[in-house]
Amino acid sequence: MSMLTPPGMGGKYRIKGDAYPRMRRPRKRGRLVLALVGAIVALGLIGWGTVQLIDVFGGGGKAKAAAHKKGCPAPAASAPAVAAAKALPKPGQITVNVYNATPRGGLAKSVADELKKRGFAIGKVGNAPEEYDKKVPGNGVLLGAPTATRGPFSVLGTQLKGAAQKTDTRETQDVDLIIGTTFAALNTPKDADTALAALAKPAPAPSGKC
Repeated sequence: MSMLTPPGMGGKYRIKGDAYPRMRRPRKRGRLVLALVGAIVALGLIGWGTVQLIDVFGGGGKAKAAAHKKGCPAPAASAPAVAAAKALPKPGQITVNVYNATPRGGLAKSVADELKKRGFAIGKVGNAPEEYDKKVPGNGVLLGAPTATRGPFSVLGTQLKGAAQKTDTRETQDVDLIIGTTFAALNTPKDADTALAALAKPAPAPSGKC
């Protein structure tokens, strides 16, 4: 043993000649590995967040929703709605009696003529009965048998906004249109046709699956 070798340190730590043992600490490789893994994870999170932002602002969410909806069947019309649409009478199947409850002369005839042009059958035309004469504050009143509420009122109502509906004890299928004091004009043919088309189109049944 060399005189330079400390007591109790033989073997590989034995000093021979001018060679000295290296006492360096082992490298901290574990910390380097953890740091590298952390950097990779951070980069991955940043990339994922960027993709999400692009997806949101680029409308990707809406596209996915639309793609999902494409796989859903179109909602079918409910049976009651289909039956109601089929039950609607044509304008030519509705006989309308036009009565004027306003002080303006000739109004019943002009309205009746216009309804006739739109395909309705016209019955009686004249001044309103005493119980309604100058006593209809709105645009008008639709008056008929209780069965008229299941079709004729709806179809005739597309021609006049805000018309009230009342029933009486008649057994005939005709309907009275009693013109009120605020009446200005019938709906335009275009608006009336649009309302009638919407009325005849059955509403789809709600579905909670798609």
